[in-house]
Amino acid sequence: MIRFDYIEANKDRFREEFLNQKPFPFIAVDDFCEQEKIDALYSKIPDIQTESADYIFAKNKFEKSHFTELGQEFQELYDDLTSDRFKEWLCFVTDQDVFVDSNFYGGGIHQGKKGSFLDMHADFNYHPLKETWFRNLNLLLYLNKDWKPEYKGHLRLEHKDTGEATEVEVPFNRLAIMLCRGYTLHGYDPINFPEGKFRTSIAAYAYTLHDHQMEAARTTEWKIEAKQSPMKYFVSKLWVPMVRLKSKFSKSKTAQH
Repeated sequence: MIRFDYIEANKDRFREEFLNQKPFPFIAVDDFCEQEKIDALYSKIPDIQTESADYIFAKNKFEKSHFTELGQEFQELYDDLTSDRFKEWLCFVTDQDVFVDSNFYGGGIHQGKKGSFLDMHADFNYHPLKETWFRNLNLLLYLNKDWKPEYKGHLRLEHKDTGEATEVEVPFNRLAIMLCRGYTLHGYDPINFPEGKFRTSIAAYAYTLHDHQMEAARTTEWKIEAKQSPMKYFVSKLWVPMVRLKSKFSKSKTAQH
């Protein structure tokens, strides 16, 4: 499924681009998968019904972590993303010692439906079920057929400390890889896709194995301006302690999607 010969032949260029991007390291790799195979995979993506648990910080965003059951194309993509060959390429390009989570916790197919948005946020740092797995990279394979900028849904990136920001377009068969840290804010504005079309991606997350937690465990942190929405701003300030309290009594069920 993945065009390994192509991405390996260009790994030095991809590495230089990733490491020197602003506001923080990221890259967009076009034509990432073989065209015929990714077209076949796209044709089998269902209308997903499991809504994500981002509550007021997202709208009409649906997820399916266990996507290999949808057909052989999905299995082939899964096998490629979790392979040693892809791991070697990913480690070289990003200069990070990482592996892709084979359970796709919180990942898999992400589908944004009518008016969908995702507020700017920084992701959790340690895997909720694997306390020494440090979340290092986000990988987002966009599957938006015939996407146009006016459809919106660009991947927004912003450095939490410097305020420097950029946007990444999300056309079909583009893989975006971004560093994942406490300062790597990202999200997308409300979409305007044509009726019956969804903002679609397959998300994977790459981790680094630590001997012990090297920084305090952090849940997702949302960046909401008070003037944007006073109520949402208030909830964002309570979000972290609320999630910590919940975690003491129950484990996350995200991976069941």
